[in-house]
Amino acid sequence: MATDVLCEVNNCVFWDDGNKCSADRIYVVSHKGKQANRTEETDCKTFEPEGI
Repeated sequence: MATDVLCEVNNCVFWDDGNKCSADRIYVVSHKGKQANRTEETDCKTFEPEGI
C-alpha cells in the first residue's frame, strides 16, 4: 500500500505540505463501472473543500 499519496488540490481539507494527502483512506471511482482505461475516467471521492 502506498505510504505517500500526492495531491495538488490545495483547497482540500486533506491537502498537506509538499502536496501530500493526509486522509486516512482514499476513495477513487470509475465513470464506467468497475474498470477504467484512462486517468480521465476516474474521480477522487475523498476530496472535501476547505471551509465547509
